[in-house]
Amino acid sequence: MRHPLVYDTCISTILIPKICFAVTMSSDKENSVPRRRLSCFKCFDALWFCYSPVHQLQQYYRLGVLDNCTDKWSALVDCLTLKTKSSSKVEEILEAREKAKPHIWTFRTPEEASSHWRELFGDQDRME
Repeated sequence: MRHPLVYDTCISTILIPKICFAVTMSSDKENSVPRRRLSCFKCFDALWFCYSPVHQLQQYYRLGVLDNCTDKWSALVDCLTLKTKSSSKVEEILEAREKAKPHIWTFRTPEEASSHWRELFGDQDRME
């Protein structure tokens, strides 16, 4: 059984799709910084599932092509490569990737947002 203060998370990047690791919170210090423990099991499981008939048929149905699983292989190789580095170097690399990752939202000022809204949906705002 896992310690209650350990949870798993994955980081998606542009070049390497997912890096999975466990974050361990220290129970003795409330303000302690979470320590990351790199785990490649999730990457291996994702690769294993990628070759399953369920996933392949789903990809064929949705996209019309079978998945070659290169992104899953890349994630696993990257994870195994990170396992050979020191923990401080891994922290550095993962933090740099998190900072380099673009935000999912486009931030706009209220003026920019209203002009963008009018541009997209201006014809629907008019009352008939």
